[in-house]
Amino acid sequence: MPPLQVVCSSFTKVRRVYCSPFIGPDGLFATARERDTDFIMVQFLEFLGNHLVLTGMWIVAVIAIIAYHQRTSGKAVGPAGAVSLINRRDAIVVDVREKKEFDSGHIVDSINIPMVKLSQRITELQKHKDKPIVVVCKLGQQSADAAKTLQAAGYAEVFKLAGGLTEWKAQSMPLVQK
Repeated sequence: MPPLQVVCSSFTKVRRVYCSPFIGPDGLFATARERDTDFIMVQFLEFLGNHLVLTGMWIVAVIAIIAYHQRTSGKAVGPAGAVSLINRRDAIVVDVREKKEFDSGHIVDSINIPMVKLSQRITELQKHKDKPIVVVCKLGQQSADAAKTLQAAGYAEVFKLAGGLTEWKAQSMPLVQK
């Protein structure tokens, strides 16, 4: 028996690889980083096994947060999907950025209703109630709130532009500048 494996001689060969802090999975000397990573992973798994209720609560909480955000934020559509909605279904584009940002560049034929004034000016979209609406903001963050507001007002097909106008520009889509 080689001298490096004497330390774990009472374990099986598979167990022998992991019981010595000096031997890696391939039977050779493990680096310090491999030993630390293995040790941390073993401790993590041991913690999960010892605290099943806490682990279960964390898993349930993460799933609940993800489900809540997916359910309340509305449907997201990328720039290509937005173009498809505009061309095939005559979708209306609502830009919720401020007027100054809107004037610096916006999607063709988009309607500018700043987010702070959306609830007051929602009647401007009344004639487009039967069409899909694509809500646009700078990064795709505010458009989720605007989409919720529009859905609460009775608009059935409301989409937010994933990534906002930043993603639109990144994919070299056309913009109108004043």
